[in-house]
Formats: sequence, structure tokens, C-alpha cells
Amino acid sequence: MSLLVFGHRNPDTDAICSAIAYADYLKRTSEPAAIAACCGAPNKRTEFVLRQAGLPAPKIIMDVRPEAEDVCRRETVTACCGDAFFEAYRRMREWDLRAIPVVDESRRVVGVLSVLDLMELLFRDEGDPIKSRTVATSLDKISESLGGSFQHAVDPQQRDELLVMVGAMSADGFTARMQQFDKDRVIVVCGDRPTIQLPAIEQGVRGLVITGGFQLSPGLVELARARNVTVILSPFDTVNTTTRIRSSQFIDPAVDRNVVTLPAKMRVTDARGIVERSTQPVFPVVGDDGLLVGLSFKSDIISPPRPRLVLVDHNELTQAVAGVEEAEIVEVLDHHRLGGGLKSTQPIRFVNEPVGSTCTLVARQFRGAGLEPDPAIALCMASGIISDTLFLRSPTTTDVDREILGWLRSRCPVDLDAYAREFFEIGSALRSSTPEEVVREDCKEFIEQGIRFSISQIEETGFDLFWERKDELLTALAAYADQRSLDFSALLVTDVVSNGSLLLLSRETEAWEEINYPRIDRGLYALKNVVSRKKQLLPLVTQLIHAALV
Repeated sequence: MSLLVFGHRNPDTDAICSAIAYADYLKRTSEPAAIAACCGAPNKRTEFVLRQAGLPAPKIIMDVRPEAEDVCRRETVTACCGDAFFEAYRRMREWDLRAIPVVDESRRVVGVLSVLDLMELLFRDEGDPIKSRTVATSLDKISESLGGSFQHAVDPQQRDELLVMVGAMSADGFTARMQQFDKDRVIVVCGDRPTIQLPAIEQGVRGLVITGGFQLSPGLVELARARNVTVILSPFDTVNTTTRIRSSQFIDPAVDRNVVTLPAKMRVTDARGIVERSTQPVFPVVGDDGLLVGLSFKSDIISPPRPRLVLVDHNELTQAVAGVEEAEIVEVLDHHRLGGGLKSTQPIRFVNEPVGSTCTLVARQFRGAGLEPDPAIALCMASGIISDTLFLRSPTTTDVDREILGWLRSRCPVDLDAYAREFFEIGSALRSSTPEEVVREDCKEFIEQGIRFSISQIEETGFDLFWERKDELLTALAAYADQRSLDFSALLVTDVVSNGSLLLLSRETEAWEEINYPRIDRGLYALKNVVSRKKQLLPLVTQLIHAALV
């Protein structure tokens, strides 16, 4: 089962780069199935990083709640109408299944065949001496069921309603008995008994099955050809031959066509109620085209395996991928405050240190394990550090960040000083994104004292573009707060040249009167020397909320 390494929602460069690098580390150490994932498209700067490093973007997964196709068994056996009992039963036994889907030639689901329904073919109509001897089959299927061969065949693939007679009586008695039935429907089973074989052929029965490994004499074969009688040779005795002929019946009457299928994209949580109310033994999972995707048992839906996640660059569930509450979090690697909601049923590895970048922690794992990162992964980790520490100029920068970035320098395929200048010059969100995209870029949600709010952060070279778009950004902030049912939303616009920021708020309360930073306009403050959401702005907002509630 895959292990998904996720950054936070609306991921920034550090979130995506740390997910990519840590998934690579895990694959090389303890988790070969580790996969880097993200719950949002990379921004322009992160796209630049991936291009420069030659790395693919992580797999975008917006919700980890499993769907029916995620928990179904894709490799499964099927049956088709026109298959014989022995064919379907053999597949069930080989795959250890008590029911299988029945599909048409294009793999569209027709119904479900269960062992119990299959057995009804053998034991139905036991009180009726005629119906209990009747088998709906073809001569081809009879020969296959016996592992036999044809000594002469007439339309062996034709579907027939055959009446099985055992020639275990006198010739006179047998002839008298045959007068009661339609000869074209009769198939006679007998051993090396010419006294039965001859009248059967003369009467023109549909087929003659010779048991015990014997063959029909050349003369009788010629007579069978003249009378259009099929001759099948069976290696088994009469009793076993008769039983096997019954197993050659077509499965069609036993197929349950009133079957519940599960759409492949249906959430398991939604499918659970359907499955619990049904008596079906198995549930075919179908795509939008109605074709079979796989097979689920009740246990697959009611108690599905939980997705396994590693969280990087966040630890608060409000910032995690949708559906995280139904997943198993096996590890956290982060450098932010401890948030609420994270629980586990067993101990997990939890690394949370006050450094400037999660990529610092990932690179330290490589170095500690004595693993040399590939140049692409080294540049990926260096980019996360450059982004989150503003190339070591942010107040969040620590000596550990400086040391690790120094370690990565010699392993990167580019000059980091020139690379960092180009990194910050590229991908201005205010130049290339809609107001809604700006607000959602690198956006994190928080809960403090029951107050729900979000803080987005973008980095620019100067504030000129911000002043041009201030009003539409404020409108987008207010709309985001309403959509997410937040008390307020904030946008921190950081100038990487002056190391200062502007703070735009969707709504102000009395708490903001104590902010102690200049108020430039409605909902707009100048925050000199504030560049870190984590270390500077979030503690300030938390302090204001606490003070307002006192």
C-alpha cells in the first residue's frame, strides 16, 4: 500500500519540495512505496524550481478519502452468459471466491453468480423426473466437462435442452423407454454395450456418450454419421460421466441480474450504507462507462484499509488534505507551532523543530543517514530553504538552516546566489494570478480560542502591483472568508527587497485596535520588518485574539 507524503493545502515551495525530497528519502530507506503528493497545484516559483531541477510535480490529490475503485480488487475473475457450470465453478475455486461478476463481451456487468445460485442448477426440480434429467448445454460443453473427445460430431456448439438417459437396462426396455421422449433432445450415456448403442443410433438420438474409455465400433460410427448422431467418448465410468454432464449446463439461469453495482468514483463512506443494506455477497465496481473496474466484498467497503500519510510542513488538520480524518498519519515532519486536532491510535514519529524550513529537516535526514541526495533533490531542498527563509534573511532563519544550505551548495547543479535572485524575480502572484488565486496561494487556516481565520502570504519585489489591485484583493479575501465560514481572512504581502510587509484584512474587529502597527487604510496595516507568517504574524494575531477575549 502506498505511503503518501503531503504538504499543506495551497502549498508553497517548501511544502512541495519537502514532500518530494522526503518521499525520495523514504523510498531509499524504509518505504519503497512512498509517493510525493500535494493538494493543490504548484505556484509559479515552485514550477520554476521543478523545471530547473528536472523533477516532475507531485501527484495532485485533493481528497484522500478512499473511493470504491481504491479498495476494490482489480485483478479478479469473471464469468459470461454461455459459460458452463464447471467453467465458472473452476474459476471460483481457483480464486477462492464464493461469487463472481458476470459480464458481456465488452466487460459490461450483467449480474453476479454465486456458488449457492450455481448449485441450484444441479439440484433444482429434483421432484420432477423429466426436469431433473434436463440440461441446457451444448455438445461441445459436454465434451469439455468430460475431458473427452468426439468420434463424430453434429453441430456441437448448438445450444440444446437435452434429456440425459442412462442405458443401464435391457435393449427392449431401453427401446420402450425411448418412445416416451423427443429423440432430438435425448443424449444416451452407456458403456461398451452394443445392445444399447445400436437402438439409440437407429432412433436418431441427439448424442451418444460412450463411457469407460471405450470407443464405438467402426460400423456403428458409420451408422451414427448416417443418422446424424453425435458420439462423445468419456474416460469416466457411467456414474461420474452423468454427474459431469450435469456440470456442463449453462450458468445463465443462475445469474442474479438484479445486482447492485458501485460507481468507481463513489466515496467508500457513501457506499457503506448501500452495502450494509444489501444481501449481495460481492459488489462489482464499474466505471462511468458501465464497464467492470474490479470487485469488492462487504468487508472492503465496511472496513477499508486507511490511506497512510506523512505530513510535512504542517501538523494542523485544518491545513491538511481533505479526508485526513479517515487516514492513518504515520509521521509528521514540521517546523510550525503545534496545532489542534492531530491524534493517533499508536505512537508515530513526530519531528517538529524551530528551523526556517521543513526542507532543512529533510536534508538533515539525508546527511544523518549518510545518503547523498541526487543533484535534482539537493536543488529541490535548497529551494525550499531559500523560499521559506528568504535566502537566509528571514528572522525564522537559524544556524541549522545556514549549515544545511551550506552542505547542499556543493551538491546543487547551479550557483545558488544567482539561482536565488532569479527565483524571487519570477512568478509574481500579483502579476500573473487572479485575486482569488492570490488569496488561495500559500493559504493556511487556523483556529484560536474558537476563532477561525486564514493567513495567505505572497512574496513580491516591491508593492507597486499591490496598490493597483488592493480593492479586488480585499473583495476576494472577504469572499474566501464567507466561503470557508471564517471569522476573517488575512493576506500578508512581503517585499523581499525591503524586508517588510503589508497586511490586508477581510474584516477588522476591536482586537485590531491593539495591533501597534500603522493603519494605512480600512483593513490595511504596514508591518515593518515583519516577513514571517509563522514566527511574527501568527503570534501577533494570536496575542490580539487572546487580549480581545479577556
